[in-house]
Parts: sequence; structure tokens; C-alpha cells
Amino acid sequence: MNHSAIGSLIHFVLSNFTAVLFIAALLRAALERPRPSADRTLSWLLLLPIGVGGLWSAFFHLAYPEMAARFIGWADSPFQFEVGMADLAFGVAGCAAFRASFGFRAAVVLVNAIFLLGDAVGHVRQMITAANFAPGNAGPVFYLDIVLPVLTIALLLMSRRSRDEAPPG
Repeated sequence: MNHSAIGSLIHFVLSNFTAVLFIAALLRAALERPRPSADRTLSWLLLLPIGVGGLWSAFFHLAYPEMAARFIGWADSPFQFEVGMADLAFGVAGCAAFRASFGFRAAVVLVNAIFLLGDAVGHVRQMITAANFAPGNAGPVFYLDIVLPVLTIALLLMSRRSRDEAPPG
């Protein structure tokens, strides 16, 4: 592999880091023995794409707001700081939820789902009203804004059901 291909690979991974973390979380959970559970899969999704991904997004919105805005197809604005702080909050909460109680996980999943699904609505509005098809608006970020909350809510409900059905121990 030449330097150009390596550079392209690094650029692709870093530009799609949360999607890479999402896939890594699913792979990590799939490798669990005897078999992955909804609870463990949820743990990895909370830690990697929500936790680490949130910290990653926060870093760019806070440290490199012009770059983050350009990736989304926006002009830089003071709202970059606010988005960065929200991403930081979700990142810290996601990391803390990795081994937390069911109630804490439920709160993180629900608040994160509201945020991400709201983001998805905003992305669609930008696609329709501003023809904004930038990678950070209409690419993997958009799809994760839908798939991640739907999957984490489903896993949360499955995790709760398995806890309710487990024999007292």
C-alpha cells in the first residue's frame, strides 16, 4: 500500500469515525461468548459510538469549529461551541453508561435518541431547503442519527425484558 492509499484510508476512517466506532461496537459485541446479549451490545454502543464518538465530535466542534462546520456544509457560527458542549455531554454520559445501572443507561439512551433523531430531522430539512448534501449532513452521520437511536432503544427494551424474565438470583 502506498502513502497515498494510506493517507486516503486514514482520511476515510477519521471522516467516518463514529460509523467506524458503530461497526466496532457491533463486532465487539458479536465476539462475546457464549453469545452476545442485548445488554452487552447496548454497553458497547454506549461506550464507542455514543461515548467516544461524542467526545470525538466535541473535540472538532470545540477545537476546529471551521473544519466541523465545513464538513456539515455550514458556515462557522457561535453555535459550534454549543453543539460541541452537547457532544461533550453525550460523550461523557455514554462512556459513564458503559457499566452503569439500567436506569442510568435508559436516561442516556433516551436523551441521546432525542438529540440524534432531532439531528436527523435537521439534516433532512437542510437537504430539502438548502440542497445540503455535504458528507457531514447527508452521509454516514445522517444514517447513524437514525439507526443508532432506534437500535439502542430496541436493545434497551430487550435488556429490560431479559432482566424482568431472569430468575431471582
